[in-house]
Amino acid sequence: MAPKGNLPPDILKPVKLPLALTRLGMAAERLTQAFWPLWSVFFLVLALLMLGVQDMVSVEWVWASGVIAVAAMGWGLWRGVRMMRWPTRAQALTRLDATLRGHPIQASLDTQAIGGTDAGSLAVWQAHQARMKARLAGAKAVEPDLRVSRADPYALRYIAVVALLVALIFGSILRVSSVTGMSPVGAALASGPAWEGWMEPPAYTRLPSVYLNDITAATLAVPEGARITLRLYGDVNALTVTESVSDAPAADPEAPVESARDFVVTRSGTVTIEGTGGRAWSVVMTPDAAPNVVRSGEVESTYEGDAQIPFKAADDYGVVAGSARITLALDEVERRYGLTVDPEQRDAIEVPLPMPIAGDRADFEETLIENFSEHPWANLPVSLLLTVEDEAGQTGVSDAEVIHLPGRRFFDPLAAAIVEQRRALLWSRANTKQVGQILRAVRHRPDDVFRSAVHYLRFRTILTRLESFGPEMTFAQQDEIAKAMWDLALILEEGDLASALERLQRAQDRLSEAMKNGASEAEIAELMQEMREATDDYLRQLSRQAQQEGAQNPEMAQNQNSVEMSQNDLQRMMDRIQELMERGRMAEAQEALEQLRQMMENMQVTQGQGQQGQSPGEQAMEGLAETLRDQQGLSDEAFRDLQDQFNPGQQGPEGQQGQQQGQNQQGQQGQGRDGRQGRDGQGQQQGMGQGGDRQAEQGQGGQQSMEDSLAERQRALRDELNRQQRNLPGAGTEPGEAARDALRRAEEAMDGAEDALRQDDLAEAIDEQSRAMEALREGMRNLGEAMAQQGQQNQGQQGMAQGTDPGQQRDPLGRNAGANGQVGSEENLLQGEDVYRRARELLDEIRRRSGDGERPTEELEYLERLLERF
Repeated sequence: MAPKGNLPPDILKPVKLPLALTRLGMAAERLTQAFWPLWSVFFLVLALLMLGVQDMVSVEWVWASGVIAVAAMGWGLWRGVRMMRWPTRAQALTRLDATLRGHPIQASLDTQAIGGTDAGSLAVWQAHQARMKARLAGAKAVEPDLRVSRADPYALRYIAVVALLVALIFGSILRVSSVTGMSPVGAALASGPAWEGWMEPPAYTRLPSVYLNDITAATLAVPEGARITLRLYGDVNALTVTESVSDAPAADPEAPVESARDFVVTRSGTVTIEGTGGRAWSVVMTPDAAPNVVRSGEVESTYEGDAQIPFKAADDYGVVAGSARITLALDEVERRYGLTVDPEQRDAIEVPLPMPIAGDRADFEETLIENFSEHPWANLPVSLLLTVEDEAGQTGVSDAEVIHLPGRRFFDPLAAAIVEQRRALLWSRANTKQVGQILRAVRHRPDDVFRSAVHYLRFRTILTRLESFGPEMTFAQQDEIAKAMWDLALILEEGDLASALERLQRAQDRLSEAMKNGASEAEIAELMQEMREATDDYLRQLSRQAQQEGAQNPEMAQNQNSVEMSQNDLQRMMDRIQELMERGRMAEAQEALEQLRQMMENMQVTQGQGQQGQSPGEQAMEGLAETLRDQQGLSDEAFRDLQDQFNPGQQGPEGQQGQQQGQNQQGQQGQGRDGRQGRDGQGQQQGMGQGGDRQAEQGQGGQQSMEDSLAERQRALRDELNRQQRNLPGAGTEPGEAARDALRRAEEAMDGAEDALRQDDLAEAIDEQSRAMEALREGMRNLGEAMAQQGQQNQGQQGMAQGTDPGQQRDPLGRNAGANGQVGSEENLLQGEDVYRRARELLDEIRRRSGDGERPTEELEYLERLLERF
């Protein structure tokens, strides 16, 4: 039952605001349910008018639609007024009370029906009312139910809302006014003149279209090629359109006026609509500039003959395509030998220019990369013409310039001669007789020219077919001979040499010829890399040969006088040659190359006892083991520095003694590495040897921070590992490649440790150093497996270590060290329960030693790391 009259203040005050909001919500709910058809019809009619639908149909349809719309809106208004009942406060109070537990409002207004004279019953009643009044403080406004889905099961209201949103985005409120001219109030008004217009820029400009009815300014900026469309309504004879912005012919005054006009803007001018409600614009055309293209750098080529032509193109809206046209610059050609006769007519070379795959094409730089090596114009002066085009069809052409068309260069004399005669044959078939004579002269003494009988046979076949075809050969036969000569020149240049020594000599000869002929830096770099690879192959083959000869005749191998060089010495010499070439000191580089050639010819690989008789694999294993020890020492120092950061002054005498001992060990290691043959003593003295001077640097006043010193030593250690990777044996085998991958990961971890040390992040540096040590161990295991495989292939040819048979040495897990010191395989590994027993014994021993407080600090920290890991 709804309360009547005014509410007591103690009840009205807590629910005053929620009651008012609930009443407003009920009013909105009833307005929505009552008038949703009215506003749905209004939204739909407004959307159609803003979209200009009235301009697309006849006036009769507009009238009929208007009558229907007015009737629908009248019905909606009548329905809403009939259904609408403004909510009373009592109704709002009843709805609010219904949402509260126990109906506290009604309970607060009730009176006690019985027991009013009983004190106990009265006390209970008062307590009940007090509890109900306390609940009034938690009253909240009731949310209105605005859903009308029952009355609108087909969601027609949503159709009207969506139509209005579309009209707001794509339509214009100004279009609504055009319906006034279609009202049936007078025939003159119904047929009154009206107009509508659009300006549509070309699509490639990505500019928006403009609705001219919305333009109030007298000046209109228009891009070139834009299309202006005007539509006239009503009595079109009352409106006249004049324009001076297009190339359209002037309209005939006696011809009937068209209801639609459209024209393309080609120049600045005016557009005028004369008559009632007319308008005039001063059109300012923005011209579409033609694209432009220029060569942006020097033309370069690779050793393979790939031409690299950089260019730069630009356009106000973007370039869509381009091409390069190359023609022979006959006036610039040095006319001698086979080029003295007039050349045969050949089509110009046309190749498309590369366009950016993504990004803006309005201004960009790209490089045309093509291989013209097999073309007759290769390595001859040509005229280069670059052309680009935009979407408007306009073209931009660069200035014609003469360049030297890049092509592959041949450094082998025989290959170069064949390619030169091939060019003469392609220049003109009139050179056929002369080419044949020169080729016959080349093969006069085949044993002195050809390195293989196969090459000579192919050469003779080419010569025979050339002479049989004669100057009357067809173009197909000419191309066939040219292709065969090109393939033979490639074989002679690249070589299919069976011997590593021949390959090395060929690489040295080609590098020497390249330096003499002034080859580019890219060509020299590729030839230098080829010589490095050929040197590695030759050393491996020479090592195997020395092992075999030493096994067959040990006395001869020990007594033979030879020049001994380590692989590090060769690498330093080749690095020196490359450095001289990069500095342009070709004469000195040529002399150094000749010295290297003589040393390689006199070099023999010896094997015997002691350090000087170590194989490359043993030297690599020893170097990696020492690098691992150095990395371990560096990690220990970083760990001590990290402890000092968190516990300064807590190290104590023993810790200082241990630190000094560790530094002395580092210094001794650096000195020891200088004394071993086959290692880069100077580099190590500058790198790891700095660790021994750390204490002295601190005594001089701390000229550089501790972290910088550690970072420099870490960098030197990384450089040393990089140098060791160049001399790593086992190339081409699966474990050898795995070792190289592991050492590359170690180098990356060392690089990360160096960056962390420079940033004073010791914790990150220790983590990176740990990863580097783990990768080093993995690399050593893989290298050991590679050496073991090599030892199995050359079983019986390896010498024994001095004093003890390595095969009888065992590691803590019970494995034989093997002849090569390889301990990474599972051969002779303890099996069964012995594995777990031995592992348990090792772990117990580590725990026992870690509990011995008298041990040095470095050893205790190392044992703690072992326990954390295992």
